Amino acid sequence: MPIPDKVQLSGYLHEYQGWNNCGPATLAMALSFWGWEGSQYDIASEVKPYTGDKNVMPFEMADYIETHTDFSVIVRMGGELDLLKRLIAAGYPVIIEKGFEDSKFNGWMGHYELITGFDNDTHRFTAQDSYMGPNIQIPFETLESYWRAFNFTYLVVYPVEQELDVISVLAYQAEKIFADQFAAQKASEEISYLTDRDLFFAWFNRGSSLVILQDYTNAASAYDQAFALYPSIQEEARPWRMMWYQTGPYWAYYYTGRYQDVIDLATTTLDNMSEPVLEESYFWRALAKEALGDINGASDDLRQSLVYHPGFEPVLSHLQKLGISTSTP
Repeated sequence: MPIPDKVQLSGYLHEYQGWNNCGPATLAMALSFWGWEGSQYDIASEVKPYTGDKNVMPFEMADYIETHTDFSVIVRMGGELDLLKRLIAAGYPVIIEKGFEDSKFNGWMGHYELITGFDNDTHRFTAQDSYMGPNIQIPFETLESYWRAFNFTYLVVYPVEQELDVISVLAYQAEKIFADQFAAQKASEEISYLTDRDLFFAWFNRGSSLVILQDYTNAASAYDQAFALYPSIQEEARPWRMMWYQTGPYWAYYYTGRYQDVIDLATTTLDNMSEPVLEESYFWRALAKEALGDINGASDDLRQSLVYHPGFEPVLSHLQKLGISTSTP
């Protein structure tokens, strides 16, 4: 079916975010489109029990939908502008994870937006932004560039009974393995022609896609390329918060036996925060310390992870495996 020239969905409730709450706020807006009556704070209490947590990952948002609502969700990487348009035209607003820059903040950071419309005549998408406000108009090229920072990740929330319709609209993206393979191919193609920060993101995306495909050796090489490019990016444009939001390099380096690289990367990431609140970085540093025989250091990091995310299941499971108390410091 041809994509119409313009579509603007309605029926959602815009919600301005609380502090570091763009994920829960954006998810609340998406759910409101389908009649859900909660707020970002209902979501945040489950997905980020420590209020200072800097990030909620897509899988955490998906888990909330599956366990706390009657709706379903699909999370994919490798999205495209035409796919956004097809979903919106079919009546499905789309959450995207993207980069964000504003003069009020110290450089680049991650962000979520709910995309609810598009206009091919003006070459703009309409976004419900929990920070900037409702009905923000974003040029196609701008959205694509900022979306690239997160491997074109998107979430579609929908009523369970409409699953076949969503699958039909998604086409090949409905099968996760094909979507993951496409994302890896897309990143590889972009590497051949992008420059500067976008090239960094393309290499990083290739690594992230290969981690999902469990090709850890080539993923680690892709991340090495990305990190090698990082110093060449203009300083004010550097995505220095990248590891706040993504854990792919930890997976790649850990599963290729590069334990010290995991420790160094996690330590650098935590040291660059005013409050080191990333439970995932503590978790991966703990695994690497354990692999190098530092059980006490691993135990300390695992417990510290629970300070910033009480009940974090990977940590609880690993502490139990090691026979270590789950009490926090």
